[in-house]
Amino acid sequence: MTQREADTPYLVIRDLTKQFGSFTALRDISFDIADREFVCFLGPSGCGKTTLLRAIAGLDIQTAGTIHQGGKDISALPPEERDFGIVFQSYALFPNLTISRNIAYGLENARRPSSEIRERVAELLELVGLPDQGSKYPAQLSGGQQQRVALARALATRPGLLLLDEPLSALDAKVRVHLRHEIKSLQERLGVTTVMVTHDQEEALAVADRIVVMNHGVIEQIGSPQEIYREPASLFVADFIGETNQLAGRAPAPGKFRVGDIELDCPVSGLSGDTSGVLVVRPEDIVLSDPGTDASAPNNFPGRIEELEFLGDNWRIHLDCPAFSGRELTASVSINRARQFNFTEDMDISIQLVPERLRAFAAGAD
Repeated sequence: MTQREADTPYLVIRDLTKQFGSFTALRDISFDIADREFVCFLGPSGCGKTTLLRAIAGLDIQTAGTIHQGGKDISALPPEERDFGIVFQSYALFPNLTISRNIAYGLENARRPSSEIRERVAELLELVGLPDQGSKYPAQLSGGQQQRVALARALATRPGLLLLDEPLSALDAKVRVHLRHEIKSLQERLGVTTVMVTHDQEEALAVADRIVVMNHGVIEQIGSPQEIYREPASLFVADFIGETNQLAGRAPAPGKFRVGDIELDCPVSGLSGDTSGVLVVRPEDIVLSDPGTDASAPNNFPGRIEELEFLGDNWRIHLDCPAFSGRELTASVSINRARQFNFTEDMDISIQLVPERLRAFAAGAD
């Protein structure tokens, strides 16, 4: 995506609220999506991400707020008057129609010429890697193939916006990983602005240009996958994206956080005046080395390996840290580094928490 495209708002959402009776599913949602951008709505079940997608599609009109697409106010338009294609988790293919007829459905409703429909269907079957499957029925295809057909049908009318509602969650893990890369590659080739709903953090990190992290009907953070992972704006985001160690403590001064007997250098968020908080460190950001190594480096202290877990491409190492008043840390170490240091249980170790990789948040902050 070029800088010009990234600066061009294609979808503009302002102050969007959706209520179901007394329940507020979305509260004052505002953000922009650029032309050709791939954005993921990510969050736990019930956070409002699918409700937001359905509001964009006009399937559940918002209670308040506006939606503009390509400079046009679509806030009150019915779905059939909006410019989008959609793929659902359940595929929603017509079982009594062939694959070709499923893909052609939107084109036939638009009364396109038969020759144009045949040409477009053949083009799309080739695009999604199913050039010889047009005469089959959905039940004759695998789940991954059916999802490709659903994607081809959504793209048939050349929509300006592609909406994907948990499109891969019904597939097994290996097929899901393969197909998410195909979807990302296809989106880049076609240049179609895409919004995908998912609860799978790995999926969002792998495909999105930006991620909208949602919780309880509000946006917690919007940013690139790297920003969301490395610079979480709240304890909720830090906890929801990836694995974390969380240690309760206090912030005695700006840029300082005390856990047990150790005062650590680290960025803090919303903490001042010796307030209580939670320190967050990811397992892969814990640096382990021989005892006494870099003892003068910041945030360096002794510890002991309590337990080792082999996970194939890495080792999970459970650490006892006496200076933390009995609190444990879990580190993640690559196979090569573990082989280099020959880590064993009950081994004394030097532990470093790199300051710029730490985050501290106010206690109870979500």
